[in-house]
Amino acid sequence: MLDVALARRLLIRLASAGVKVAIDDFGTGYSSLAYLKTLPVATLKIDRAFVNDLESSAEDRNLAATIIAMAHGFNCKVVAEGVETGEQAMMLARMGCEIAQGYYFSKPLPAEEFAHWYCGQQDNQALLQR
Repeated sequence: MLDVALARRLLIRLASAGVKVAIDDFGTGYSSLAYLKTLPVATLKIDRAFVNDLESSAEDRNLAATIIAMAHGFNCKVVAEGVETGEQAMMLARMGCEIAQGYYFSKPLPAEEFAHWYCGQQDNQALLQR
């Protein structure tokens, strides 16, 4: 991101080819609100720093809710990183967060184990839809 104009041109070309762009760790480090305006971003990933204390911190709840609302205002999906409890998952879902990842759902898995786990999840979803 040292050359935002170049990054923008490259990301626009990738987006036109169907590649979806996500900003990781949104709200920390080098992430910038200007990126939402200038780059073809499809997804914002909320940094785990804002998820860790959702249950006990009104400030973190407000930050997460604001990031989610802002992302939706830019037609972006939202991924919450570092979800470790069911309460965090429910709070984020109520805020409108579409996707959550973290140890609450699963520890990191090798590709083969993930494929087996994922297929089982798809089977469960099919059963729920019947």
